[in-house]
Amino acid sequence: MTVESTAARKPRRSTKRASAAAKASPQSSTAGAEPQLVQLLTPEGERVEHPEYAIDLSADELRALYRDMVLTRRFDAEAVTLQRQGELGLWPSLLGQEAAQIGSGRALRDDDYVFPTYREHGVAWCRGVPPESLLGMFRGVNHGGWDPGANNFHLYTIVIGSQALHATGYAMGIAKDGADSAVIAYFGDGASSQGDVNEAFTFSAVYNAPVVFFCQNNQWAISEPTEKQSRVPIYQRASGFGFPGVRVDGNDVLAVLAVTRAALEHARSGQGPMLVEAFTYRMGAHTTSDDPTRYRDDEERKSWEAKDPILRLRRYLENEGLADAAFFESLEAESETTGRRVREAIRSMTDPDDMTIFENIYADGHALVDEERAQYAAYRAGFADEAPAGEVK
Repeated sequence: MTVESTAARKPRRSTKRASAAAKASPQSSTAGAEPQLVQLLTPEGERVEHPEYAIDLSADELRALYRDMVLTRRFDAEAVTLQRQGELGLWPSLLGQEAAQIGSGRALRDDDYVFPTYREHGVAWCRGVPPESLLGMFRGVNHGGWDPGANNFHLYTIVIGSQALHATGYAMGIAKDGADSAVIAYFGDGASSQGDVNEAFTFSAVYNAPVVFFCQNNQWAISEPTEKQSRVPIYQRASGFGFPGVRVDGNDVLAVLAVTRAALEHARSGQGPMLVEAFTYRMGAHTTSDDPTRYRDDEERKSWEAKDPILRLRRYLENEGLADAAFFESLEAESETTGRRVREAIRSMTDPDDMTIFENIYADGHALVDEERAQYAAYRAGFADEAPAGEVK
């Protein structure tokens, strides 16, 4: 099964899409000016300042962000390999989006609540969800693999855009309860075309809900580029619903952290919703069932490799003398340990009994489910006398 936006469900073309628009500024604003982009760390690893978004992190905090991104990428690469080996049915890689996820994930407070899509592996890491817990659904052995209430991190959402409405309703409840926490909803540029997302924008604005909409604009909703989703930069669409939007360099973990912190505080302080567009790039395939070479130019990817979020922060750490060779060597060893742990965990997962499909459907049970359970049990019992494959009775 693949996941994509409604606007993206078109036949794939065997020829590569003309990439002139993608190589240029992705979208121009209605006024014809270049979209504003919050950046605190250049691709060359140089620190810059922004008049509205400032951040001051210690060397330990910077190294921790780097560690988060490296280990998240390592886990993600291991999951891709495991899928290729037949251990997973499908895997949506986050390659290239580590800064967008780690930066926003580390901006959250423990009492904030997250509504992810199906690609927020880095945010899950920040919320304390073990990497191996993310794999069960893609292996087909469970419906999620973690308790959403334990980490304030909802189960992955495959239906495109629906989590934006869920997040809005949850945020409206928080406001009525008088809590000062916030909600964040993740979605992609393709999902911005979905009715659910736009309905969420409307309701959140009208009810002043404390929710941050975090759009990871990785520029491709499977085979459709962002300009097929919006005629203006996505962050500018927020103004039409009555709340602010901001575009941040999604490959700059420092800028993402600063912008998301400010957006969450905006929501917590009773000022209503805010839209953050993290302008990033999907370096790999949409999922492991996708072939991006069929619709985008390889030169486009190469141009974005120079903006790699991990390489960018490493350059800064090295240039400023904030991390030595021992740190990077230790992290490499930890990375390999993480990969090994994930491999062992997935290969030890056991298939559930097929009767469990009827469990956890209704809180108090349901007559129709009971009837279906009995019918299936009788059907399964009909095979009880059959010999296992390879045996002769």
